[in-house]
Amino acid sequence: MEANIDWTSFKRKIHIAKPKEEIFRAWASQNGLETWFLEKAEFEKADGSKRENDQLCEAGDFFSWKWHNWPHHEDGKILESNGKDRLVFTFGPGGEVLVELKDSSYGIEVALTQYQIATDEKSKMNYYVGCHGGWTFWMANLKAWLEHGITLHITGLPHEETANMVNS
Repeated sequence: MEANIDWTSFKRKIHIAKPKEEIFRAWASQNGLETWFLEKAEFEKADGSKRENDQLCEAGDFFSWKWHNWPHHEDGKILESNGKDRLVFTFGPGGEVLVELKDSSYGIEVALTQYQIATDEKSKMNYYVGCHGGWTFWMANLKAWLEHGITLHITGLPHEETANMVNS
């Protein structure tokens, strides 16, 4: 019997003992994203000019992201950014992603919600199940980077060598 699952969205949370500004910069700048998440992250302003590597993205920006060790490339748009604790972006056929930072007793609670996921069988598997597991790893990687200065993922190997590794 299948549990009553809302396949259209999921939420993942993690606590990180770092200042909110540092965590937000890790999510919202090229330099930040390229330390813990992506091989390449570029942002383009609405006027077509390239955003500087250390500059925070803003609502209306377009992005181009390339993952390490994976032949996936994502182009999308920043839908919302308040520059401090809330970021919303498109995530291709996987819907949209909301990242919110809140003060907690352990530092900052980072809450990620992916929503507007389609409910056909392929989307359930690729975007609900796949992204749920993926974000779990990447949020742990963000914590490792910010709190301990290490990353858990492998870089620089071909996809064929890292396809079944949990840290690729």
